Amino acid sequence: MAGKTAEAIVRTKGNTYPGTILPEKSRRAGSPSRKPARIRRRVDWRGWVFMGPFVVVFVFVFVVPVVYAVYLSFFQQRMVGGTVFAGLANYRRLVADTHFWQSVSRVALFTLVQVPVMLFLAAVLALAIDSMKLHGMKFFRITTFLPYAVPAVVSTLIWGFVYGSKYGLVGSVNSLLGTQWDVFNPRVLLAAIGNINTWEYTGYNMLIFYSALSVIPHSLYEAAAIDGASEWQIIRKIKLPELRGSLAITVIFSIIGSFQLFNEPSILQNMVPGNAITTDYTPNMYAYTLSFTGNQSTYAAALAIVMAAITMAIAYTVQISSLKNTMK
Repeated sequence: MAGKTAEAIVRTKGNTYPGTILPEKSRRAGSPSRKPARIRRRVDWRGWVFMGPFVVVFVFVFVVPVVYAVYLSFFQQRMVGGTVFAGLANYRRLVADTHFWQSVSRVALFTLVQVPVMLFLAAVLALAIDSMKLHGMKFFRITTFLPYAVPAVVSTLIWGFVYGSKYGLVGSVNSLLGTQWDVFNPRVLLAAIGNINTWEYTGYNMLIFYSALSVIPHSLYEAAAIDGASEWQIIRKIKLPELRGSLAITVIFSIIGSFQLFNEPSILQNMVPGNAITTDYTPNMYAYTLSFTGNQSTYAAALAIVMAAITMAIAYTVQISSLKNTMK
């Protein structure tokens, strides 16, 4: 009687509970075979907890402003009716805007000339420091990098006073030599701004190149010297190939920085006589003027989106071409 009672308790509703031994008869008649229990793996949320602050900052600092700018670009501000949805009207207007395309062409010319000159000087300085043949190498390296630590506003003001034909260094040279050099002439003004940018960022790019050169084993130099290689052959066969990766990075950063040109022409605008630097001298200056002076923030948003797309397309093209050259 007790065995039957226990069997009934164990086999309630046809289920067999683990850990209970049933009589032989019960196992034969048996209920359906029990499937092995699945082992559930606990989800480890610690990685997401550590990533959470970064994701929040990334979304609110990067994603939200871009999405909001795209959203604004589909609207227009009108005297009657206020802000209304305009679809692609701002982009169609931008395509036909000659002021915008003139500023883009000016910045493109600036990039094509200034970036190669700056990177060439940075590479030469890095190779000179890496040669270990300079006296006071640490001092030379620090002083070369020092202009990058100076704020762009201060750098522009310094060079603005140097360029002054009446009160600056150029003016003093003109008085001494009887010349009439004018660096603020519209024909050479873009080159003068390029000189400021070159002075500011050559040291920064030099450090990137020097970091790439410093990881090359010195045993390669010693082996090349034993084989009779000259200093120029060591540079051409060993050092320059190692600079390809860092060169791609510096080119991309320099292109992005050139298309963001704003501080230098904006500050020099009040120092240059006449109307040599207009409010649409660069795309960023044009967007700033439209947004804060012309009360056309929606059109400025469309301009910013187009400039971002152009810059990303150029940077992506440079990156792909550099990867192809590296894989050869």
